[in-house]
Amino acid sequence: MFKLLCSLCLLSSPLVLASALSFEQRGVTVTMKDKQGKPYEMTVKRDKPKECEKVRINNATLWTGDFAHASVPDACKSTYVHTKGKLLPMHLESDLETYGELEVLLTLKEMKTNPNLVLIDSRKKDWFIYRTIPGAINMPFDYFKEREEYEFEFEFALKHLGAIKDADGDYEFDHVKTLVIFCNGPWCRQSPDMIFALIDAGYPTEKLKWYRGGMQDWLSAGMTSTRP
Repeated sequence: MFKLLCSLCLLSSPLVLASALSFEQRGVTVTMKDKQGKPYEMTVKRDKPKECEKVRINNATLWTGDFAHASVPDACKSTYVHTKGKLLPMHLESDLETYGELEVLLTLKEMKTNPNLVLIDSRKKDWFIYRTIPGAINMPFDYFKEREEYEFEFEFALKHLGAIKDADGDYEFDHVKTLVIFCNGPWCRQSPDMIFALIDAGYPTEKLKWYRGGMQDWLSAGMTSTRP
């Protein structure tokens, strides 16, 4: 579906393309729960403060010093640590799709009517609580990578995802959910570790999608997070 949508955006008229680009600004409304379990709504979108609309895009404004000219308002800048981890390839597996920000946004939209589609933050709980993508659920990667140590958590997670364990202790993955998995950034190993652990356990590769950019690219693009 996403491949078809992207192809249509590239091949269609300027009017259709303009409409597709506005999707990031309209965003998707998701339902969250506060610490008391009370539901509330958040709109996930690309944030473009009004003072940024007048910033001219050229070499001087975009690439000066730390990638933004002194005249550019702070609200228009995004700076994050980029010296951690090890850069990962664009494709982990030949049958595994790599997602960008618009595909993740489309995932959030489709999740509203498709219970078999799940956005998963594969980082440990502290990271998830501090800041994540609204609508994501937390399944720490080590529950899968170190499943012998986290046997209960591993089995509980797979059951939630639709896997069925038979009398022999083997899993059947015929009706599992489609997962979009991310972690901290294109240098973060946590989401790939979870993906490879799931594949090793028998999870169908075609039911796994990887958001390579993770939180770093999400925030750098000005997308909504659970932390103001």
